[in-house]
Amino acid sequence: MTTPAAVSKLNTDLFIDGQWVPARSGATFDVVNPATEEVLAVVADGAAADATAALDAAVAVQAEWAATAPRERGEILRRAFELITERADEIASIMTAEMGKPLAEAKGEVAYGAEFFRWFSEEAVRISGDQLLAPDGKTRYFVQRQPVGPCVLVTPWNFPLAMGTRKIGPAVAAGCTMVFKPAELTPLTSLALVEILAEAGLPDGVLNVVNTTDPGEVVTAWMTDPRARKVSFTGSTPVGKHLLKQAADNVMRTSMELGGNAPFLVFDDADLDVAIGGAMAAKMRNMGEACVAANRIYVQSGVAEEFSNRLAEKMGALTVGDGATEGVGVGPLIEQKALDKVVQLVDDAVEGGAEVKVGGDRPAGDGFFYNPTVLSNVSSESDLMSTEIFGPVAAVVPFDTEEEAIALANATPFGLAGYLFTTDLNRAFRVSDAMEVGMVGLNTGIVSNPAAPFGGIKQSGLGREGGSEGIDEFLEVKLIAMPQP
Repeated sequence: MTTPAAVSKLNTDLFIDGQWVPARSGATFDVVNPATEEVLAVVADGAAADATAALDAAVAVQAEWAATAPRERGEILRRAFELITERADEIASIMTAEMGKPLAEAKGEVAYGAEFFRWFSEEAVRISGDQLLAPDGKTRYFVQRQPVGPCVLVTPWNFPLAMGTRKIGPAVAAGCTMVFKPAELTPLTSLALVEILAEAGLPDGVLNVVNTTDPGEVVTAWMTDPRARKVSFTGSTPVGKHLLKQAADNVMRTSMELGGNAPFLVFDDADLDVAIGGAMAAKMRNMGEACVAANRIYVQSGVAEEFSNRLAEKMGALTVGDGATEGVGVGPLIEQKALDKVVQLVDDAVEGGAEVKVGGDRPAGDGFFYNPTVLSNVSSESDLMSTEIFGPVAAVVPFDTEEEAIALANATPFGLAGYLFTTDLNRAFRVSDAMEVGMVGLNTGIVSNPAAPFGGIKQSGLGREGGSEGIDEFLEVKLIAMPQP
């Protein structure tokens, strides 16, 4: 694959106070195409001094930005939405090159990611307050919502546009300035997004971006600075716990979207066509590299064999290859470490007695590819059932009763998403209520939409992104009390 023209045109420095600048140390790092293992671009590699300069810029303009009219903030987001939409093809080409997902899927993420800007452009003008009279009639209370202040935004590599827009959109709408660390594996899509926001009229200093191969140094510089008032992080649960400990020292507001281990329940009465379609959506989106991916597929015994066979047929029909090639349905995993993890999980499950219905190996050649895989009769003791797979591997386990299915679904410290397929309305609500997750896909494999709250419970996180709840994460509530005349 040749490097896309859109990549060649990108500015790959740091973005601080409205200017593209190299890292103060002069350091750089390579961004690699996971399909070819070739270097795509060389990016500035920031450190603590760059992080401090970025936060200085955000702090300097916070008061002015907070005073900007909500309509103006909304119009900036709306213009950015329109620019992303106009440039969907070139943004998708960047994303496919650095992250690997098929081009058609990348275009889908561009549309999805842009929608967060349109949604929050409309939420900016709906930030509301309240007023009330004290019960004794002596005091009038006014309730205001104000921006929380400079925010630390940290995003993962698997959805390089949408994870940025999902955080930047509400921060801009609320009137917060930002320091932003994109994932070091996929910074290029984020840099394209920064250019679009600048073109849309976002003032200098409101958004500041530090790419780095040492996220611990950069993010710690922000987390230990009392001027940063909020952190919004998407990533692994261990890193999220570390950030929560750091946030405690300065009592920072936190939003955490952490790991998942999503159960996918299929009952005997389910429409199997719908369930298979839902499984393909919930398992294979992004090659399985999604926090809401179906991780543990539990199928009632009466249909378990048929479900496994049909799912294997669907997954086996997918074409594996470079996501930029027409007709490819499954791109590479993000890096060698991710590939090694999937290989280890599948091998462990097979050694434990799992049957390989399809796949179970990797194709020959360069790139971090793994063939779509369906395993049946996976042991509950297998690592595959307790570890977030993050790959194109579906582990199918039979169950007998509804009570057993619920117990299996909830037997995890995580609680992000869960899926349920049944045509029994009463069962649908019973099981949905009983599942210990923040989001339930009922007869659907897709749970996320910018207009709906996204987030988990238990060790899958705190707070919500998207929906009307998303902007509240970036607002403080202030009470003003005055004597009633």
